[in-house]
Amino acid sequence: MTTVDQLAARLDAAATSRVAVPQLGADVGLDVPTAYQVQEAVVARRVARGERPVGLKLGLTSRAKMAQMGVDEVIWGRLTDAMRIPDGGTLRLADHLHPKAEPEVAFLVEGGAITAVAPAIEVIDSRYVDFRFTLPEVVADNTSASGFVLGAWQPVPAGIDNLGVLLEVDGRAVQVGSTAAILGDPRRALPDAVRLAGAYGVDLADGAVLLAGAATAAVPLRGSAHVRVTVEKLGTASLRVGS
Repeated sequence: MTTVDQLAARLDAAATSRVAVPQLGADVGLDVPTAYQVQEAVVARRVARGERPVGLKLGLTSRAKMAQMGVDEVIWGRLTDAMRIPDGGTLRLADHLHPKAEPEVAFLVEGGAITAVAPAIEVIDSRYVDFRFTLPEVVADNTSASGFVLGAWQPVPAGIDNLGVLLEVDGRAVQVGSTAAILGDPRRALPDAVRLAGAYGVDLADGAVLLAGAATAAVPLRGSAHVRVTVEKLGTASLRVGS
């Protein structure tokens, strides 16, 4: 039977070589708890190369996405400092397989509480062929986490549960949504993250970033594009796509 370390090595090699791997398949016998062990081993390899954990992200935070995947629980992944792209910075396509961008809300966590909020972009990039996977497969692949951009931190405004969200590519609106799509209220991401990650012995340290989840569907990233997310009351976050 394929071991956790072998699966982690396979996924890590796909990320570093930029060569997608086939789906793991039912014969591996991968369930969700084991998949989180694979995720931990994948990120441990990155940390061993010098990366530093900086927070967590949630996935499957919309009810529609949960229904599509046949689950009733969100999933979580890990963020490292090497995943962060400066606001207005450049994402190199050569460093990814088939990246997509999602508009998000990010929280700064201190003392177990949300102390600031920012508009954000998450870059997801599955290490599997054709961006296809089962629930355990995407958990093992660190929930497709690849990069993130943070806009300016600011105090959490009132009424954050239903703010307009706009995703633009080269000045053209490609997705429009609301923060209500994120768990009904993105602030619910904190107790969910604490509970779910805590079950695996992972805590949100002071200064951690928490990506609450996508407010709209993801869009593929192409060369020479400018991507901007605008969240009502929170401002903007952007990146450029280069070769």
